[in-house]
Amino acid sequence: MTREELYKSFEDKNKAAEIGGGIDRIEKQHSAGKMTARERIEKLLDKGTFVELDKFMVHNCSNFGMDKKHLPGDGVVTGHGKVEGRQVFVYAYDFTTYGGTLGAVTAKKIVKVQELALKNGAPIIGLNDSGGARIQEGVDSLSGYASIFYQNTMASGVIPQISAILGPCAGGACYSPALTDFIYMVDEKSYMFVTGPEVVKTVTHEEVTKEELGGAYTHGSKSGVTHFVCDSEEALLMSIRELLSFIPSNNMEDAPRSTCTDDMNRVIPALNDIVPIDPNVPYDMKDIIEPVLDDHYFYEVMPHFAKNAIIGFGRLGGKSVGIVANQPAFLAGVLDIDSSDKIARFIRFCDCFNIPIVTFEDVPGFLPGTAQEHAGIIRHGAKIVYAYSEATVPKVTLITRKAYGGAYIVMSCKETGSDVNLSYPNAEIAVMGADGAVNILYRNADEETRANAIQEYKDNFANPYRSAEKGYLDEIIMPKDTRIKLIQALEMAKNKVKNIPPKKHGNIPL
Repeated sequence: MTREELYKSFEDKNKAAEIGGGIDRIEKQHSAGKMTARERIEKLLDKGTFVELDKFMVHNCSNFGMDKKHLPGDGVVTGHGKVEGRQVFVYAYDFTTYGGTLGAVTAKKIVKVQELALKNGAPIIGLNDSGGARIQEGVDSLSGYASIFYQNTMASGVIPQISAILGPCAGGACYSPALTDFIYMVDEKSYMFVTGPEVVKTVTHEEVTKEELGGAYTHGSKSGVTHFVCDSEEALLMSIRELLSFIPSNNMEDAPRSTCTDDMNRVIPALNDIVPIDPNVPYDMKDIIEPVLDDHYFYEVMPHFAKNAIIGFGRLGGKSVGIVANQPAFLAGVLDIDSSDKIARFIRFCDCFNIPIVTFEDVPGFLPGTAQEHAGIIRHGAKIVYAYSEATVPKVTLITRKAYGGAYIVMSCKETGSDVNLSYPNAEIAVMGADGAVNILYRNADEETRANAIQEYKDNFANPYRSAEKGYLDEIIMPKDTRIKLIQALEMAKNKVKNIPPKKHGNIPL
């Protein structure tokens, strides 16, 4: 064979490998409104940076006629590239090849890039569009999933792991995304469920659609499985790029720092009028969060789930911060089971990856009722105080209005390790509100006595000065100065060193 023939043979094989299951299947993918695996990778990564690995790998299964079907790549495209010049690793299930099902070789390819990502301290992104386990390969397929889950667990807290659901994701395939840090889904195109509608119908006799059972809206608003719901694949891939701009490549680095063109000493007079004088009137906490951040930009996480809590990323003085907040505009900002889980896991992510945490607090307590108690609000609420107490990153807390009872404690108070605690002049820090306290202390008193007691309680506790006198607050600030005060606090704590007692790991209440 001549040199020209040798090279021509390679080029032909290379082109054949890059069309996956063939032109017909690619067209079918496009007709369903979906991109192919390689198109998704090209859209996600910086142009021209993708390096594909294991392009020619094929399965070695001979069951059910599989020995007559050998498609290069075996249902997944793997490799590495860059996002904004930073190294990332990626794998994308190829639905045009065996329906993107996972066999032993598919798993081997994915595990290889997982190990490379861990060795090189770089984020890994999984683009899921798969029919699940490859039935023809039997237990080898299940073993492959197990090896992927193991690598997910080993990488947890060491490198960021991001999953995108761009089609079906059923059965055991759901657990790899569930083990990663963030999950993205496309509205009306993505599905996740452990058992599909047909199995549900057979076992429980429930009639349910794929969308109702495990669609993006369901997981984004009801189950809390997914963190982001996007309108299209393109929007999803761009959102992943944006997330990466807020987080470091690994747990030994700091998040990328941006050039701050927003005045760090910016005063925001409008904040003086945001919090109502009446403690029972709601307001939107985002009206405080967004103006304070650089360029008024807040990248919210899980915006549709547990709306009584807010989490997300922003920047202060060019540095990434994690934002945790109560939302008085929804359920008065109370803490419940879902919001506790949402807050606690986000705190732990920020702590894993050296991202300071800023807490905006306005919380009247935990949601009462038999439904919450019987479902374990005690256990779930404990996750927040555990996460805050364990976190060693700089922590700054701002009380904007109410801070009552056990909810005050769990929302990053001074005694659980917060570095700087601030409040507005109208803050109320107490065991409970005035009416509730007097109902207990003076339950048999006449109306005049009760009215006097309520006023006395308000005089003592409906302000932040008693807490400031005792050192539970470091500073009382004017709302208009919020931005500069938060930046100053984070600057002071940037070199913080906090060591926890030696241990294998703690036992967080799950």
